[in-house]
Amino acid sequence: SWFAKPNDTAGPAHTALPCALTSFSPLSPDEISRLVTAGRPTTCPLDPIPSSLLQTISGDLLPYLTSLINSSLTAGYVPSVFKRARVAPLLKKPTLDPSDINNYRPVSLLSFLSKTLERAVLGQLSCYLSQNDLLDPNQSGFKTGHSTETALLCVTEALRTAKANSLSSALILLDLSAAFDTVNHQILLSTLSELGISGAAHAWIASYLTGRSYQVAWRESVSAPRALTTGVPQGSVLGPLLFSLYTKSLGSVISSHGLSYHCYADDTQLIFSFPPSDNQVANRISACLADISVWMTAHHLKLNLGKTELLLLPGKDCPFHDLAITVDNSLVSSFQSAKNLGVTLDNTLSFSTNIKAVTRSCRFMLYNIRRVRPCLTQEAAQVLVQALVISRRSPSGVQPSQVLSRHPAPPLSPLASS
Repeated sequence: SWFAKPNDTAGPAHTALPCALTSFSPLSPDEISRLVTAGRPTTCPLDPIPSSLLQTISGDLLPYLTSLINSSLTAGYVPSVFKRARVAPLLKKPTLDPSDINNYRPVSLLSFLSKTLERAVLGQLSCYLSQNDLLDPNQSGFKTGHSTETALLCVTEALRTAKANSLSSALILLDLSAAFDTVNHQILLSTLSELGISGAAHAWIASYLTGRSYQVAWRESVSAPRALTTGVPQGSVLGPLLFSLYTKSLGSVISSHGLSYHCYADDTQLIFSFPPSDNQVANRISACLADISVWMTAHHLKLNLGKTELLLLPGKDCPFHDLAITVDNSLVSSFQSAKNLGVTLDNTLSFSTNIKAVTRSCRFMLYNIRRVRPCLTQEAAQVLVQALVISRRSPSGVQPSQVLSRHPAPPLSPLASS
């Protein structure tokens, strides 16, 4: 049977918290229908029928889908067929060497129904964590009303305030190597127990994590199935939230050194503001990064110091600082600008570098759209402009420098005439 309970998956009960999540509630047929129809129809070789067709006929299948999902939730068990993944290597950046395997990100293609089941759990798990204030307040991922924009707002406002108070700042952008792939399941399950997740709810997540398998697809070839004993699948619905819970305790390590931080999923930004007379800045940052590296090792993660970036921002009327940060014989390099969550920050917070890049990219897209415009309907042209041009300015259509730094922005007027 798909829903025969596996042995020893219930997890320890946790009594330190007044709150507890012991099970996931069954969903009504209407709730299941909304989950199915709201899902983005994607193409996955593991789907028995196209997801768009499944959505079309979901009304006829609703009793069976409801029974399938609710049986999984109440039994605390995920069917093995839902734990298979087809991994498609995705080049991280177009400019990287495609012959170097380290330049690829392993994105898991999962079946549509498995992701629908994950959404059923995600809603209840997120609600429990939010209502009991168990999420990291400095994490902008996976929260209602939060996004990369709110993460950038927090970071940039802290830097702007420090600058106005004649304090210099160091912004450190941490880089993790294969972060999602090396998550230790036992540590994660223990963390969930500490958050009050027990019983069938804990058993369901344990079942979700264990017994997974994957195949790698490259061009026309597909590898034999391999067992997946660590990590949370990239491309999954639950993976990012589970990763943020896995790394929640890192915040206390950072704060113990007097640094502030903000996260979006696995992107972590450290901020340290200091007066010009402070001559211990490099030592304090180095000590913090060293302890972060120790924490990462203990949690089976790897801090990539070679790709960790340092941006130094002088305060108002303050001299420029040049810091030498060395950790484990690795030098953390300082840059005049760095890309953070899709926005290029410079050491003056002018955003001029970012606006120039956005303008250049938008003009390129407009040029290509204009070449094919005679073949497009008005509606198709509008869709392309919205997707390829307007969306690049920012998700809300406003200029980032106006929102984030409150300084006048170089206008994007060149686009108006394109």
